[in-house]
Amino acid sequence: MNLWDNIKQTFRQGNFLVKLIYINIAVFVLLKLLMVGFRLFNVSGEFLTRYLAVPSDLTQLLYHAWTLLTYMFLHEGFFHLFFNMLCLYWFGKMFLLHFSEKQLLGLYLIGGFVAAAFYIIAYNLFPYYAPLLGTSLLLGASGSVMAVIVASAVKSPNSEMNLFLIGAVKLKYIAIVVVLISFFGITSDNGGGELAHLGGAFAGYLFALSLSKGRDITKGLNRFLDGIFTLFSPVKMKVSKKSKPRNSRMSDGDYNRNKVRNMAEIDRILDKIKASGYDSLTADEKRKLFDQGR
Repeated sequence: MNLWDNIKQTFRQGNFLVKLIYINIAVFVLLKLLMVGFRLFNVSGEFLTRYLAVPSDLTQLLYHAWTLLTYMFLHEGFFHLFFNMLCLYWFGKMFLLHFSEKQLLGLYLIGGFVAAAFYIIAYNLFPYYAPLLGTSLLLGASGSVMAVIVASAVKSPNSEMNLFLIGAVKLKYIAIVVVLISFFGITSDNGGGELAHLGGAFAGYLFALSLSKGRDITKGLNRFLDGIFTLFSPVKMKVSKKSKPRNSRMSDGDYNRNKVRNMAEIDRILDKIKASGYDSLTADEKRKLFDQGR
């Protein structure tokens, strides 16, 4: 089995966490290949990013509504992708200890939508972002990852994760620190990204809190996704097993094995008669004894 076959098999057999990571990597590689191809013809491929990332300007967003979905699978560079996928894997594993795969997929998408909403609303509401309104773009999975981190921390705050050079740290402290870092960074050069982090964190908190009250906010989205998956999944053909013709000839081996089984059954019935009498037999046992005698 070659590398490509291994990748396809891992994707098919993997859970939604694996599939999300594979999709993010595939989108990154595909876009980089396209950009290299455009550059060979002296054409800038940057328009692809503008076509798939979320614009802060509402007029642009109106004509690029699909970016609310595509941006959360889009990454600017290798390390942007690497750290997002590393965090998604670590905290996604923690998430799946308490929640289902479908809830992970649903929260990834809802976290991304809410993250984009925080970014768009803030850029159109606060004067601080006005100079950037026409040029700012949002891309990356970090808002979705933040939703997974915070949901895991709310569900199991005292669970621990071993961090490099630090050691075991409780999830609640990790969540608090990353949320505070994002809040203090909303006026930095990456203010839009930090706003998206806060939106994702809010979605994760809302998911865990609602679920503790018996309401799953991912349920409706997952029902919609199930319908989409069913629509595009191949139809499985049912093959009926044909029964053997009644006049088919039994082989010698089958005949002998059948005879041995019948004789063993008759011996059992005769032993039952000796022990309990004829009246103890069931109707089926009496029929078998009668057929054998005949």
